[in-house]
Amino acid sequence: MLGYYLQLALRSFGRNKVLTTLMVVTIGIGIGAAMTTLTLYKVLSGDPIPEKSTRLFYPRLEPRTLGRDVSLDPEPMDQLTRFDAEELLRQKRGVRQAMMSAGSVTILPEGTAAQPFRASSRYTSADFFTMFNAPLHAGRGWSADDDGARARVAVIGSKLAGKLFGDADPIGREIHLSQGVLRVIGVMDEWTLNPRFYDLSNRRFGGGEQLFLPFSTSRDMRLPTQGSMNCWGNSNTDAEGARGLNAPCAWIQYWVELESPGQAADYRKYLADYSDQQRAAGRFERPANVRLDDVMGWLDYNRVVPNDVRMQMWLAFGFLLVCLLNTVGLLLAKFLRRSGEIGVRRALGAARGDIFRQCLAEAGAIGLAGGLLGLGFAALGLWLIRQQPDDYARLAQMDTATLLLTVALALGASLLAGLLPAWRAMQVPPALQLKSQ
Repeated sequence: MLGYYLQLALRSFGRNKVLTTLMVVTIGIGIGAAMTTLTLYKVLSGDPIPEKSTRLFYPRLEPRTLGRDVSLDPEPMDQLTRFDAEELLRQKRGVRQAMMSAGSVTILPEGTAAQPFRASSRYTSADFFTMFNAPLHAGRGWSADDDGARARVAVIGSKLAGKLFGDADPIGREIHLSQGVLRVIGVMDEWTLNPRFYDLSNRRFGGGEQLFLPFSTSRDMRLPTQGSMNCWGNSNTDAEGARGLNAPCAWIQYWVELESPGQAADYRKYLADYSDQQRAAGRFERPANVRLDDVMGWLDYNRVVPNDVRMQMWLAFGFLLVCLLNTVGLLLAKFLRRSGEIGVRRALGAARGDIFRQCLAEAGAIGLAGGLLGLGFAALGLWLIRQQPDDYARLAQMDTATLLLTVALALGASLLAGLLPAWRAMQVPPALQLKSQ
């Protein structure tokens, strides 16, 4: 019967081309706008590391002095001081832990014709690669002993390896920086986490770093850092200034891996006890104020999804609702104009359910056509987003799941819009219509 209903729908399309086209375009525009914004929201709000997001935690402390501000910020600092990060790393209360900071270094390629260039870098500790499932293609990461020895070693990305060494094996080769020489001990496959949750103080989306080296080595070489820094005191007495060990500045990201909610509760208590110890030692002045967020909690706290993206999504779905309401009116007009035809069918033995199913089949066919048109509008909308300068713009890509969802949403929305018109059509009294013929 479905095939018969679809044949009737196609005949109806031919008799009412303008009205049918108007409904298809209306649904297509609404679906296209909704799926464009939904795709972008899905990309930005997704779990960047689903296999470990409930086991990775971002601890925060409150090291600031009381100062003259009587009202205290209810949230602790977003980053740690170097002293606290190194102390937490030394005490090793988690399964794994990593302190880190972003940087950018100048690489001096071999050969007189080669020009120096900048490379984005990550200064971190030995557990980083295991904690974040960073894929090593060749070689190895460094060890905790390398951290302690300030070893001048590095793990590089495959792009940087190709740029510096071509097809040659990079393991054991040297990278020359303005500040010294690093020995390559590992090469990473292409690896990008979006958003880059482990460091939200820098660019949150897009390509990752190409050079990784021990944090201790970066400080020994006095490599430049990147990212936000919050200071609340004088750091001029430290040889390294604001980046010194005892400087009153928060600029280090710190992550810990814990295997269970019980371990997380114990670690939270450990942070509170650590704060109390530091206050007793005279370093901290404010009451203990600690936080321990997992990956998704940390992303929510930082509102990684821009507010304008959220607003655009809700506006787009509101626009889709308006399109569906217009479609309801157009379907009502279309079906009720065929009251005579419906009356004849009823008089020839068609049940009300037959009329209802026929009208729903016609609404579904319109929705399917509108969904296919909506795919085109969504592809255009995502292309326009990718032309924007935002760091997340290039991520606006439609995958297979989104494509199928677009068609399903268009079909479901059109069937929903067709319920009332189909119900009204099946109520047409056959006797009254036959009398008027």
